[in-house]
Amino acid sequence: MTTRPLDLLDVDALHSEEELAIRAVVRRIVDDHVRPNVAQWYERGQVPVRDLAKEFASVGLLGMHLPGHGCAGASAVAYGLACLELEAGDSGVRSLVSVQGSLAMFAIWKYGSDEHKDRWLPGMAAGDLIGCFGLTEPDHGSDPGSMTTRARRDGDDWILDGTKMWITNAPVADVAVVWARTEAGVNGFVVPMDTPGVTAREVKHKLSLRASCTGEIVLDGVRLPADALLPAARGLKAPLSCLTEARYGIVWGALGAARDSLHTALDYAGAREQFGRPIAGFQLTQAKFADAAVELQKGYLLAVHLGRRADAGVLRPEQVSVGKLNNVREALAIARQCRTILGANGISAEYPVMRHAANLETVLTYEGTSEIHQLVIGQKLTGLAAFG
Repeated sequence: MTTRPLDLLDVDALHSEEELAIRAVVRRIVDDHVRPNVAQWYERGQVPVRDLAKEFASVGLLGMHLPGHGCAGASAVAYGLACLELEAGDSGVRSLVSVQGSLAMFAIWKYGSDEHKDRWLPGMAAGDLIGCFGLTEPDHGSDPGSMTTRARRDGDDWILDGTKMWITNAPVADVAVVWARTEAGVNGFVVPMDTPGVTAREVKHKLSLRASCTGEIVLDGVRLPADALLPAARGLKAPLSCLTEARYGIVWGALGAARDSLHTALDYAGAREQFGRPIAGFQLTQAKFADAAVELQKGYLLAVHLGRRADAGVLRPEQVSVGKLNNVREALAIARQCRTILGANGISAEYPVMRHAANLETVLTYEGTSEIHQLVIGQKLTGLAAFG
């Protein structure tokens, strides 16, 4: 009799019936709409963002943890479970949902005016409008405070100039939340993507996260009305709070890629025979499985703890850094280990493991590299900032 890795500690007992029901819905939509197609999307480097957004919106996944304006208002733990199931399909698919809900929609929901919220959030929740989040620049990733994108006043209007890079959803987006330096510091702007002077170019030739639409946004004398400014966003803490929101989803999502890799390897090892018996029966293979299962469960317990703190309104950014650092690092190690169990078949698109491992190389560095999260934790432990 076999036991699935997350059943070893009976972690389902940690969840309410509602949370498990939401998980089941997301698992079904991934099984129906992602798994049959994702290997092809990955190989081609193309993903039907708008079609997927509509499917996800049909079950309330877009901005699901936000209240009002057509959003589901689900708990943080339920949102985490959704991220796990989405990334069990593919990291790029989870990124679509994360950027839409936890970056673009969250920024408008938290920092926008009532007019911003009424104009954009219902359509984004319904999947009719796609959003993106413009913070990272070609020369400024881990140090967003050094951004060179500028916004200057011209009468009552704003004029934006600059370039944003590695922006998920940008080539198909209807609206971008763009962060720029003004005389007052860092401010956020709601930028319709059809505004004159805005150009989005798709990033090609990626070797990771290929089932995700990634682009560069060029802002060349983009004129925006005064009310394009996010009125409640003042300083760099505003975009960083959005990143914390998105990083929380990654804490859960990475576990989905790890779980799917481990399930695939277990099924494969039970059927693959060498030296007259299934390779699952060899001690070295079982040691790999045991270590992977232990790390998966530890990461899951950490994610649940952070989720409960988020639902209680007491989750702190450095705690999210602990989750992102640990869970992505361990998920990548699990995917790599599972690839070895599949041997040569591990590099075939017939199995998802190599795709998960390649994707997790990107997840390891976006939304804060491992080194940045180490420094966040280190600062909290020592009281000394070691950035720069």
